[in-house]
Amino acid sequence: MDEKVLAAQKWVNATYGGVAGYNKCPENGVTGWGTMLSLTRALQHELGITTLSDTFGPTTLSKLAARGDIGSKEPNANIRKIVQHALFCKGYWGGDGEGTYDALTSQAVAKLKINAGIDATNGLVQPKVFKALLNMDAYVLLAGGSEDIRAIQQWLNGRYFGKSSFYIVPCDGHYTRDVQVALMKALQYEFGVPADQATGNFGPTTQQGLRNHQVSEGSSGVFVQLFSAACVFNGVVDGTRTTFKSTFDSKLTSYVKTFQRFSALRESGIGDYQTWAQLLVSMGDPDRGGTACDTSRTITAARAKDLFAAGYRVIGRYLDEDPQYSTEKPLKPGELDAIFGAGLRVFPISQYTGREIGHFTYTTGYQHGLKANAKAVGHGFNRGTVIYFAVDYDATTEEINSNIIPYFRGIVAALASQGRRYVHGVYGSRNVCTMVSNATDARFSFVSGMSWGFSGNLGFPLPRNWAFNQIKEYTFSGPNGSFPLDTDVWRPLPDSDEASASVNAPGSPIDAFLSFVAQIQSMAYLHGGKDQDELVMEYFRAREYNNEQWKQLIGEASPSFVNYVAGRNVTRMNHFVDPSTGLQLGTAHLFAAANGHLVKGNPGGTDVNRGDVAGWGGDIITFYAEWRRDSDANASGYTFVKNRLGKINVVSTFGLADLIEDADGFNIAMAVKGGLSVQQAVRDYYTTGELTKGGHLRRFRNYYNDRFKGSQASAIEIIREMLTDAGDGIIVGGRLYLIEMQIDGGSKLLPSMLPYNRLTEFCKGFAELLQEKAGQE
Repeated sequence: MDEKVLAAQKWVNATYGGVAGYNKCPENGVTGWGTMLSLTRALQHELGITTLSDTFGPTTLSKLAARGDIGSKEPNANIRKIVQHALFCKGYWGGDGEGTYDALTSQAVAKLKINAGIDATNGLVQPKVFKALLNMDAYVLLAGGSEDIRAIQQWLNGRYFGKSSFYIVPCDGHYTRDVQVALMKALQYEFGVPADQATGNFGPTTQQGLRNHQVSEGSSGVFVQLFSAACVFNGVVDGTRTTFKSTFDSKLTSYVKTFQRFSALRESGIGDYQTWAQLLVSMGDPDRGGTACDTSRTITAARAKDLFAAGYRVIGRYLDEDPQYSTEKPLKPGELDAIFGAGLRVFPISQYTGREIGHFTYTTGYQHGLKANAKAVGHGFNRGTVIYFAVDYDATTEEINSNIIPYFRGIVAALASQGRRYVHGVYGSRNVCTMVSNATDARFSFVSGMSWGFSGNLGFPLPRNWAFNQIKEYTFSGPNGSFPLDTDVWRPLPDSDEASASVNAPGSPIDAFLSFVAQIQSMAYLHGGKDQDELVMEYFRAREYNNEQWKQLIGEASPSFVNYVAGRNVTRMNHFVDPSTGLQLGTAHLFAAANGHLVKGNPGGTDVNRGDVAGWGGDIITFYAEWRRDSDANASGYTFVKNRLGKINVVSTFGLADLIEDADGFNIAMAVKGGLSVQQAVRDYYTTGELTKGGHLRRFRNYYNDRFKGSQASAIEIIREMLTDAGDGIIVGGRLYLIEMQIDGGSKLLPSMLPYNRLTEFCKGFAELLQEKAGQE
């Protein structure tokens, strides 16, 4: 609780509590919208506005403008007090709080202006500054924010503050809808659009302006600044980032090429119209075409032929419809034959209404998951097919957390109850797709990009796991008739959903991997000379995890066996598809973890061991170093873990595939220690799970219980020991090596240097993640 905030709340309630239209704020000493809105209504009352509102709109601004800038000469003491109390609520020392607009008040206003990037030659409060005072925007870097984004926010405020339609944007380092609109307005100003006509919309004038202002390597000036700002807002793309700049250099060219490749645009490195559009709005250029489509209409053989001739290669169709509706929406008998017969692929969509928040609960999700599974089985969709479950409205972040994510957790539970024959994907806005994917491990996203005005599409980059981006709704016309169709951009393989080219295929995508492991096990038996289970694991890890550090940690991978296999012209299988999530898992990392736990593991207590370092321990050390490297913008280790560890749509050193490989490596090693061969353990683990305590369907539950003792307190202690233990010189040396790999001067940032509580917060974040994933199985 902040005493000055509490004083502000008490003052505004006591002073205006009897005013008609005033709403009291809570008196809890915590800044929030309630307090800011009460101060806004108080200001409106002092300005003579009789109909009070939460909106700091044109009337409030014009009334303030008529008074002139607010300072020590402001005759109304209550207006001066509102300034001071608002400053306190913003975290600035506003003065005495009694309405004396002294040097402290003036300095606080100037400090806010400096933080916001606008001229601070005086400590007066202009109308737009007053508006900025009475909202919840921050003008200092917040946790998880980017200094590059903050620099752009300040630049936008400084350059366009004088434009009548431009209002101060937050300078917190976070890309949001308001910042996106500000960037669009900035472009419109530079195109020559009058300030009062600059709306921030992506209309014909803006589109033509972008066509007229292509930028490329060697270009300089304000349009390069605006273009590079849009690039920064779109974040790290496939490990590549850029910075805000006024000259288009080779580094920006490299970023643009990566962004174009990620977005399925022509990889030119030039800031052409299509690239501008893709950077600025979720649909990009809706006329660029796409090789995918989706429709609620039945696809006959004639329609399928027309679609193929028009350049489409894959189509999204609905598995079912709510029984109360009678439409063409659901797939019909024989329709898949017509689609496949024309050379098209198909991706299934599940939607039962889903156009308002009340449709989304855990129970509803479970029911819909069961229905989708049954319909997909009925149509014969093959194992591993991704089903896209739809969120067909503009869900806010709050609604995603409260309803949408529980709905998808219900879907996951339903699919798991049926043996995970199918994998879930998500359809919705960029924000919906990203948040649902990170919370529930949705394999792919089908983005409703054509709804570019959705709040969930403005201020959010394209999800890393996007497979389809819906960009245009229109009436398709072909030789055999017309029908409604949506054009979708289909992301190129292998980073995308390959969709279904057939149905009723026997077996599973995991079969080839299981056969390959069996083949290597047979060769280990024929080779002899060492425990054959160890030989199998060593073969898989040998290429990537066999340097001097690994040899010291868990021993050398048998060179004789590796050469023995190579001499028989066997092509190593480096990846396979996880039957639970549909993710590509790496065999080298999986078996390095398993090998470590098999030969050096001791899961009987909380003491860490070299086997741990071969798996989760090495990953958490590296991730810890990533946090320490980026700690200026991420003070809380707990928040850093929550936001970045084990996520599909976040670039980090400890992604979801890494976490799964660690868990599976441990579980498989325990099964081998229990008497199964590697071949038996792997086959059972990824199929029935009868011999491996549920296999992949219970991977995190078993991992959490068996290695981390099924207790958050034990998990925190084990994780902390991994980051601080000094008893085993090999572990200490490995930790130092992994930290130095991630940041310069790693020895200065060893975990033991952190205060106990800060390290505990970091460990707690990982422990909670494991507990949550275990609890969802």
